[in-house]
Amino acid sequence: MTTGKINVSVENIFPLIKKFLYSDHEIFLRELVSNGTDATLKLKHLISIGEAKVEYGNPVIEIKVDKEGKKIHIIDQGLGMTADEVEKYINQVAFSGAEEFLDKYKDSAKDSGIIGHFGLGFYSAFMVAEKVEIITKSYKDEPAAHWTCDGSPEFTLEPADKTSRGTEIILHIAEDSLEFLEDSKIAGLLSKYNKFMPIPIKFGTKTETLPKPEDAPEDYINETVEIDNIINNPNPAWTKQPSELSEEDYKNFYRELYPMQFEEPLFNIHLNVDYPFNLTGILYFPKLGSDMQIQKDKIQLYQNQVYVTDNVEGIVPEFLTMLKGVIDSPDIPLNVSRSGLQADGSVKKISNYITRKVADKLKALFSENRADFEAKWNDIKIVLEYGMLSEDKFYEKAGAFVLYPTVDDTYFTLEELKEKLKENQTDKDGKLVVLYAGNKDAQHSYIETAKEKGYEVLLLDSPIISHLIQKIEGDNKDVTFVRVDSDHIDNLIKKDENTISKLSDEEKETLKTSLEAYIPKAYSVQLEAMDSQAAPFIITQPEFMRRMKEMSQSGGGGMFGMGNMPEMYNLVVNTNSDLATSILNTEDKTHQEHLVKQALDLAKLSQNLLKGEALTAFVKRSFEMIK
Repeated sequence: MTTGKINVSVENIFPLIKKFLYSDHEIFLRELVSNGTDATLKLKHLISIGEAKVEYGNPVIEIKVDKEGKKIHIIDQGLGMTADEVEKYINQVAFSGAEEFLDKYKDSAKDSGIIGHFGLGFYSAFMVAEKVEIITKSYKDEPAAHWTCDGSPEFTLEPADKTSRGTEIILHIAEDSLEFLEDSKIAGLLSKYNKFMPIPIKFGTKTETLPKPEDAPEDYINETVEIDNIINNPNPAWTKQPSELSEEDYKNFYRELYPMQFEEPLFNIHLNVDYPFNLTGILYFPKLGSDMQIQKDKIQLYQNQVYVTDNVEGIVPEFLTMLKGVIDSPDIPLNVSRSGLQADGSVKKISNYITRKVADKLKALFSENRADFEAKWNDIKIVLEYGMLSEDKFYEKAGAFVLYPTVDDTYFTLEELKEKLKENQTDKDGKLVVLYAGNKDAQHSYIETAKEKGYEVLLLDSPIISHLIQKIEGDNKDVTFVRVDSDHIDNLIKKDENTISKLSDEEKETLKTSLEAYIPKAYSVQLEAMDSQAAPFIITQPEFMRRMKEMSQSGGGGMFGMGNMPEMYNLVVNTNSDLATSILNTEDKTHQEHLVKQALDLAKLSQNLLKGEALTAFVKRSFEMIK
């Protein structure tokens, strides 16, 4: 037996590692199982190139919990180590890495550095163990070795009687970490971090009932056998080629990822690139609707099939963080705890690739089956609209598949819309006016008025639509979007013809003075000559002010405090209506006030603005009128 002292100047290196190295102690198991996986895959490679003259077999990584002995065993059948390799990789490389780590990050060590650079994965064991043993035998024809360390710089290294190839790590669990001796805890960690690792992971056994033989007698009792409990799927869908997978395979994998999600995804996007970086994965579009308050962090990030995090900010463009699925890349630089990303040029390239791939897939889905794409539009639009706002590369491609639905459930791309509307909805200044509603029920009367003129009305109801149409207008100088209730219809799309008012200018001034005596200050009174059959009073909301307010409320908008401004409305009074004439000619001021208030309340009712005490008074007044 040999003993020694690891050549480090920091005596209390283990407490420092325990304190600073990882943000979450539970990942010790992920690191040690990952090391076992690496050792097994390296052996497979050496055998494939003829360097290792041994049988690969069917290796597994086994985890055993000895609750009574307060120990956890992690056993692999990989390439193992000789005594010299233990001395090199455990005592020298890892500790020099630890010292370099501490020297570099002593002031801000938590969650810093790169795990592959410092070689510290093994030492995560000391976060939960007061003593660690390694019993290992190399695939080479050399004696087994037994290394022991109690968390101080002293270690022992002696021969062992292990005869099978591979490595066994024994953790003597510390008193403050006894929770890790619970089977349920270990099973949960293996499921979280190692669910899709490429080598089968055994944790205990389970009972399986054998099928009944065809010639078995009626009183035959089915046999049961104990089999290894393999807790992972070593060949998940994203590691396969798209040509190998059916739609049902993709759906089954979605259920495997999200066992508590009962709704099927709408469609998936399979990512597979090997240059200029390696990345594979499958992204799923779930049903989203128009709600921006969607739980993010549903995409899982893996590195060589080892779970890293579900915080994929930076790798996945922000608008796609509302999707679900898996991304796996060995080229994403991670910090020591594998739980965060470093700023890196390759990360931006990966993000750009994912954006392009998603855009290409959406275009293909649109082209292959437009009717199906239209049917799913309301469930995916919020992601795409957000993408158009936040990613220029996505915006450039989006014109080919982003849709603009009408209130009658017909769908147009922007170019189709321009072609459809140009003849009837171009105003006298040559500008194409796109009318839209935000709520089909609340703006029903305005929609109907527009449709009577032969105009198309879009239904744009997402919470970020004001931002998006602002961007579209900026890129299409000949197009303007106007909500259908922002003015009376003749002002929305101004034509050359003008309607003549039957009231003189003097009469209009008198009428306006009478109206303003009874109309609240929140309403700006406008007198307009319209068709005599049009509504006498119409409440509109100025497009610019309403849009700026909406943009401010949903983030941005460019005007400080705009979101807190009170609502502003126009009251458009039709000077050609019989009611306008009646109000003008009524000498009884009480009756005049009664007419104005009743007409205003009716206009407010059509905009869903009549509530509370005012609604009660309106109903009471209306019943009085029909007595």
